[in-house]
Amino acid sequence: MANKSEKVKIKLVRSLIGATKTQIKVVKALGLNKTNDVVEHAPSATVMGMVNKISHMVEIVD
Repeated sequence: MANKSEKVKIKLVRSLIGATKTQIKVVKALGLNKTNDVVEHAPSATVMGMVNKISHMVEIVD
C-alpha cells in the first residue's frame, strides 16, 4: 500500500448547495466543511472511492 509519507490533498471546489444527501455525507466524512477547504488523506482504496463519488465537487491538489 502507500508509504506513511504519501498523502493526497483533497480540495472542495464546489458548494454543497444542490448536492444529494449522500454526496453531502461523503464530503463531511472526508473532513471537508466549506468551499476551498483542503484535507490530507492516505491514498487508500476507500478514500479514492469517496473522491470518485464526488469527483465533480473536489480536486486533487499537488
